[in-house]
Amino acid sequence: MPEPAAPATTPSAPLSRRLGLVQATALNMIDMVGIGPFVTLPLVMGFMGPNFLLAWMVGAVLSLADGFIWSELGAAHPEAGGSYRFLKLAYGEHKWGRLMSFLYVWQTLVQAPLVVASGAIGFAQYFAYLVPLPAWWQPKLVAGTVVLLLIGLLYRRIDDVGRLGVALWLGVLALLGWLIFGGLTHAHIPVNWLPEGGVGALPGVLLSVAMGQASVKTIYSYLGYYNVCHLGGEVKKPQKLIPRSIFLSIIGIMTLYLLMNWSVASVIPWQQARHSEFIVSLFIEQLYGATAAKFATALVLWVAFASLFAVLLGYSRIPYAAAADGEFLPLFAKTHPTKNFPHVSLLLLGGVGFVFSLLFRLGEVISAILAMRILVQFVGQAVGLVLLRRRNGTAKLPFKMPLYPLPVVVAVVVWLWVLVSTGWVFVVSGLAVTAAGVVAFLLWSRKLRRWPFGG
Repeated sequence: MPEPAAPATTPSAPLSRRLGLVQATALNMIDMVGIGPFVTLPLVMGFMGPNFLLAWMVGAVLSLADGFIWSELGAAHPEAGGSYRFLKLAYGEHKWGRLMSFLYVWQTLVQAPLVVASGAIGFAQYFAYLVPLPAWWQPKLVAGTVVLLLIGLLYRRIDDVGRLGVALWLGVLALLGWLIFGGLTHAHIPVNWLPEGGVGALPGVLLSVAMGQASVKTIYSYLGYYNVCHLGGEVKKPQKLIPRSIFLSIIGIMTLYLLMNWSVASVIPWQQARHSEFIVSLFIEQLYGATAAKFATALVLWVAFASLFAVLLGYSRIPYAAAADGEFLPLFAKTHPTKNFPHVSLLLLGGVGFVFSLLFRLGEVISAILAMRILVQFVGQAVGLVLLRRRNGTAKLPFKMPLYPLPVVVAVVVWLWVLVSTGWVFVVSGLAVTAAGVVAFLLWSRKLRRWPFGG
């Protein structure tokens, strides 16, 4: 029996390629920074003590290794959806690739709103430094309002979004630059880059349980270097621009994170800093006074908002790409009739993010985000790249990772280590979401009479 056609969707104009290198890098970097480093800095110090900088280095190493995978795939397949397209092509467009890409989109419907909620909750946490929020509902009101404002700002054309992203990026650089300058000019506490005992003590520290728990927090703060791949269908000259923007983002943020952490610890002892909910505000207050601290807190809020802006922008393209491909609910394939962006996907992910921001706490969502994504997206994508290379060769690749397959091996091993470090509760929760996605895929495929039910 012939395979029935996918449900009809409203014809939509193709996405426009209007994002340049500066805009793409800016959107990557504001996605990466966000509220993460400001709320996880004291948590990492609590896990690692004086060796906290090593945890940030581990996050950078994983990001660089994984960045080679994203760069090779993104340059070869610059389309909207990022991992959705990569997984489908790698595992076969008509069989297992359909399952893997469906699972990724399925998880996106849950974990993307969780990412948005985590940033909004962190925003409310720092907002409480400026305006006390004693009642239980007040932080939730702030977080929910942030998500609604984001949806309103993103409801526009991509070239307008790109210009707005650069403006938000300037706020990110201004804040981090100020923190680093403060440390460079007021440092009086020695900060160790290596553990006590030197290089010989590194293996024990790197393989410790504390390092695993701390790395969950630092890696969360690095996530976002691949945002440009989600926007692959809207990037100019993507074969060159995508790899460049990924590595500019990782190297730039790695440098800023290490200098920022060093700066804070060179002024405030890590024993004190690990207990602060407003470590950046406390740092600036100690150096420049209460008024400057309030201004710095406002910049933290600016950075958090900027990151959420980039996150929701990139993730809204994933269900759109799947639906436009006939592999997800047709409603998500619709684009705005005049502004030409996937407005239905934006509204739904933003709406779920709004609900999550009212329900959860920050500590709960960080581990859940990673546990849910690692197996299907990060590990699945790394293995998928190996399959693509074996099937298609490398002669036509616009970007080839150096030292292949070493970056792939490093990425897979470290990602699995991070997964275990999130804790069994989050691992089981992530597997449960994946299992529910398999059931949904089978029901969807049966309705369309596609593999494994025909076609």
